[in-house]
Amino acid sequence: MPNTRPKVAAIFTVMRFRSHAYDILENFRDPYLFNGELVDPGVDVVSFYADQRAPEGDMLDEARAKFDVPLYDTIAGALCCGGDKLAVDAVLVIGEHGEYPYNPRLQHMYPRKRFFDEVVAVMKQSGRAVPYFSDKHFSYRWDWISEMVATARELNMPMMGGSSVPLAQRVPATEVPADAEFDEAVVIHAGGLESYDFHGLEILQSLVEGRKGGEAGVSRIQVVQGKDLRSAIESGRISQQLIDAAMKAELGETVDIFRPVDGDRSGELSPAAEPYALLLDYADGLKASVLRVGANANRWNAAFQLKGETEPQAFRYFNGPWGNRNLFKALSHAIQHLFVTGEEPYPTARTVLTSGILTASMESYIQGGVTIATPFLETPYLPKDFKVFREMGESWKVLTKETPEPKDFRPGFDVSLVKG
Repeated sequence: MPNTRPKVAAIFTVMRFRSHAYDILENFRDPYLFNGELVDPGVDVVSFYADQRAPEGDMLDEARAKFDVPLYDTIAGALCCGGDKLAVDAVLVIGEHGEYPYNPRLQHMYPRKRFFDEVVAVMKQSGRAVPYFSDKHFSYRWDWISEMVATARELNMPMMGGSSVPLAQRVPATEVPADAEFDEAVVIHAGGLESYDFHGLEILQSLVEGRKGGEAGVSRIQVVQGKDLRSAIESGRISQQLIDAAMKAELGETVDIFRPVDGDRSGELSPAAEPYALLLDYADGLKASVLRVGANANRWNAAFQLKGETEPQAFRYFNGPWGNRNLFKALSHAIQHLFVTGEEPYPTARTVLTSGILTASMESYIQGGVTIATPFLETPYLPKDFKVFREMGESWKVLTKETPEPKDFRPGFDVSLVKG
């Protein structure tokens, strides 16, 4: 542990209620809940850069006042704290939400690569690199993803990205044995194209990357829907047994994924909620799938079949009494570990792979479900044990469904919200 708390520059797209900037930064000033304990962030945010103002419900001024930090009109200004040299010890980049266009592949063109380039320019000019976190996938272009990670390694810059969902509580409590051998794995979400597919891919990788031999990478990707999805299930390419087990872990019963699911936002299976699946063929022969079933932002289900076992294992990720907002407490804890120690809490290679899978999946989707060969994703890596960064459920004995959810920007955990 350093003698002084690392100084952090917060670079983000927009600040409004439930934006990722809101959800992460509320855990970066005062003690917050993680595994049932109040945890000090261990770092100090000293500057803000916001790329946009929210057209409605903007909370930038409120958040800046709570942190009592300056807002700079350039990323370089925030990193140098108004000077001409890098003046912070870590960079927190949150490139999610805001008014940004989509490209012809239906990918949201968030400015993560631009943010990265501007940050790296300051580091190079200052002759010093510091830990860097980038929320979710690194970029929507594979050449940019590769360039970003290569640059980080060249600069010896600790780097981390990824999803918050793999750190959530598993219900029932389930662990994947070390060096497990999988027959198949299935992950199910009920969110948006691309945005939630990424979370599904990160869940999948977090479960299978520790299999015997380590991660081997992905050779082929195909997105199927409609009759092609039905065919994939009927032919056994996607196990019906695993789909049933994953949905039963959430709902207590099996469902027909081609019909409306109880508890979803809509009583009808609208085009925006039609099921589809990302089919992944791994270089070592593993077959896995990420499915979208229904329309429910809180659906995070997983099932897998291990070789030699007769029954699958299945569970749901519980995201907390306030929904996905609560996921960011465990993620913030992992980010703060990166900033304080300079150690990546789990493999950056995981998010490189999931970012690449996502780009290829969107290509398959817009081409009507063609199979995309991905030799560039046949990238082996070894896992890390990241259990210490996971929420095991103790926090939800303190923050319960009866705890009122603040709608203002209130950093840390307000213990006065807890009755008794």
